[in-house]
Amino acid sequence: MQTRSEEDLLDLEILDAVAGLFAQLVAEGETLAKSFGIPVFVIKALHMLDTPLAMKDLGRKMHCDPSFITSIADTLEKYGLAAREADPADRRVKRLVLTPAGAELKGRIEDQVLSHAPWRQALTKQQRASLLVLLRTMSPPLSATEMECPGEGVSKLLADTAEPISAAATAEYPVAAKS
Repeated sequence: MQTRSEEDLLDLEILDAVAGLFAQLVAEGETLAKSFGIPVFVIKALHMLDTPLAMKDLGRKMHCDPSFITSIADTLEKYGLAAREADPADRRVKRLVLTPAGAELKGRIEDQVLSHAPWRQALTKQQRASLLVLLRTMSPPLSATEMECPGEGVSKLLADTAEPISAAATAEYPVAAKS
């Protein structure tokens, strides 16, 4: 068995703590969505819709394919949370705008998220400000990054032909071949 340095052990503990926080946030998001009777992605879409937003811009902010944004828009309309409208500057562009019901639900969801946020419950305001600085030092906010939609990655993964684990492990992680 390999002996790890104190720095490695510290970093592994940080990884475990971050993974635990992420799992907690995902679980709370799923519970919250279920309590409001909406799909989880609706929470993210509502959060992004502060003002009328072109569907392609919402797609960029959510890091999703245009076809998935169409499904999101359909779902928001189905629940009466948003409506499509033509952009006054370019009638070819469709924007999503929150309905009064959507704005009200967005506020209720954000109140729930804030009341359950683990950093708000465990840290002082000054500690939260420090945490934010540390997080932004490591990574930009999701809304400022250009990534593909996580759902697209899962779809690609499921569609790809899988390599045997030993071949994949030795190709990507040559150390695995030696163990």
